[in-house]
Amino acid sequence: MFKVQTLNKISPRGLDLFPRDAYEVASEIGHPDAVLVRSLKMHDMDLPQTLKAIARAGAGVNNIPVESCSEKGIVVFNTPGANANSVKELVLAALFLSSRNIFQAVSWARSLKGKGDEVPKIVEQGKSNYTGPEIRGKKLGVIGLGAIGVMVANDAESLGMSVSGFDPFISVEAAWGLSRSVKRAISLDSLIADSDYISLHVPLNDKTKGILNGEKFSLMKEGVRILNFARGGLVDNAALKNAVAKGTVASYVTDLPDEGILSVDKVIPIPHLGASTPEAEENCAVMAVNQLIGFLEEGNIVNSVNFPACKMDMVASTRLIIANRNIPNMVGQITAVLAEEKINISDMLNRHKGDYAYNIIDVESSISEDAENRIKAIDGIIMVRVINR
Repeated sequence: MFKVQTLNKISPRGLDLFPRDAYEVASEIGHPDAVLVRSLKMHDMDLPQTLKAIARAGAGVNNIPVESCSEKGIVVFNTPGANANSVKELVLAALFLSSRNIFQAVSWARSLKGKGDEVPKIVEQGKSNYTGPEIRGKKLGVIGLGAIGVMVANDAESLGMSVSGFDPFISVEAAWGLSRSVKRAISLDSLIADSDYISLHVPLNDKTKGILNGEKFSLMKEGVRILNFARGGLVDNAALKNAVAKGTVASYVTDLPDEGILSVDKVIPIPHLGASTPEAEENCAVMAVNQLIGFLEEGNIVNSVNFPACKMDMVASTRLIIANRNIPNMVGQITAVLAEEKINISDMLNRHKGDYAYNIIDVESSISEDAENRIKAIDGIIMVRVINR
């Protein structure tokens, strides 16, 4: 019986996928094998020794101590793309919000409360203060062509925009999904300089922090509109304020506001609604649960942020899964132990990701506790688990 602890409210559509005869699922549970989490911060939690995996029902894992988990052989999953359509729809809404001054116009219209029969006349007189351009025919630059970026680019192109994308690390899968009409920008600077609208869809790390800074704002067209539904730290707030004051930026719409920009004119703050749809929550829960089931029952890894993707059909009754540091001769030492124990290997798979490697080994006979302990004792081994059908 596997034990799964839920640290946040998880969609029942996902939880119902756990076979009731093989899983115990609860928010209060001792010695869990796995954890399902959304936004709860886990950095100060004591991770139990029984914990094998954490699945984040969402893309970001800033609330999870990933490095500590890696050292303990705990596989951390996320659900990239599960909420992509939800975020994409809000980005498309932001295109119109940034252009047509809808946010400001609605606020002004509400201020007319109490004017009685004068309201229609005042509306007609004041509406010219909130005119804005159509998006059709305008140039959109998409920075980052992952699941969300590709969907934004494709749908914006369908709306009649001329779309360019920049992503030096675009995956083959994303490239297959990208419309052939979307142009490839030769550099980030060329995309920024040529765009009427810029939409950010990259992760936040040391290389992307402040990717839109004073230097980049100086390259932009006057009146550019910027959409940030990725991470707040991607935009340098001080440089943004200066660009707004100069008229370089006509509108900045962000789903990740902070105190520094709430009072800035031309900024439209949205309270992190990108994935706030029942469909997105269900999709994330379903993906997270399926990943946990695949890992707990067969050791397969899909969408882990700290260990490599590693998936193999189980061809024998016993499976050995091993996580280790990515150093030379690990596989040789592991297979040597199996050979000494006269254990024949039916099939095996070895993959690595950064400092860590992961192995799936199907064997034709049972593995003794002594053999398991001998493998655990190899220098560099982080985690060993035996799965019996």
